Amino acid sequence: MLDTAQEVRPFFLTPQHIRLEDTFILFFEGQIVCDGLLTTWSIETINPEVIIDAQLLRIPQESGSDLVAAYLDSSPLGALPSAELRSLRSMLLSDSKEFFMGAGVANQLEEWLTGHKFCGSCGGLTQPHPNERALVCKPCERHYYPRINPCVIVLVVREDKMLLAKSSRHNADFYSCLAGFMEVGESPEDTVKREVFEEVGVHVGKIEYLSSQSWPFPSQLMLGFIAQYESGDINPEPSEIADAQWFGADDLPNIPSARISVAGKLISHFLNT
Repeated sequence: MLDTAQEVRPFFLTPQHIRLEDTFILFFEGQIVCDGLLTTWSIETINPEVIIDAQLLRIPQESGSDLVAAYLDSSPLGALPSAELRSLRSMLLSDSKEFFMGAGVANQLEEWLTGHKFCGSCGGLTQPHPNERALVCKPCERHYYPRINPCVIVLVVREDKMLLAKSSRHNADFYSCLAGFMEVGESPEDTVKREVFEEVGVHVGKIEYLSSQSWPFPSQLMLGFIAQYESGDINPEPSEIADAQWFGADDLPNIPSARISVAGKLISHFLNT
């Protein structure tokens, strides 16, 4: 049965809450179910058997519509023969901001659901909250909300050059800004100075905040800065940085899109000022 009423639906949905206009994103074992260029699904394109037993979560979008994340317990590839599994990270260079951000939220929520099936205090089974995006342990009344981890991302600049780095993790094929998690007792500016020195051996001086962004790798709140080079030679930390170089506007490598990434936004801002 489809829901034809227009009142606000809960965050945790049942098949009875589904509406004809809903857009679905399917996750199986941490990957997104796609069909060629098709990354989201509708009632018309999806096989209902695929989602009938799935955990469904409603994700409000900037456009006012809802994205429904369906977390599947079994492979959908048999019921959707032309489908394939793709990682969210493989879509990092996408130009569709709404899709990437919606998929990012869905990815973070899957990790949260998987990591909080049981209460960390008493071991009891958690259950969805009827009205909030939360999991509840009824025996000890603890509430578990999605966790956000604050971190910084910084573009180090030196006259008309910018320091960009390629990560040694995830087989990255693009260059981006330096980034790292904040530690207890640090201000964001403290983290900028520490992370830049730890990752590439460079000291920075003046630090300016530019923008922020929710980021799903994993569950981060990215605080974006531009920092002026002060001293030191580039010396990458090999466990984190595969390569780091100074680049100018005429020799830019492959970089993240400014439409979906605060790293791209920092780079674009520097190039246009």
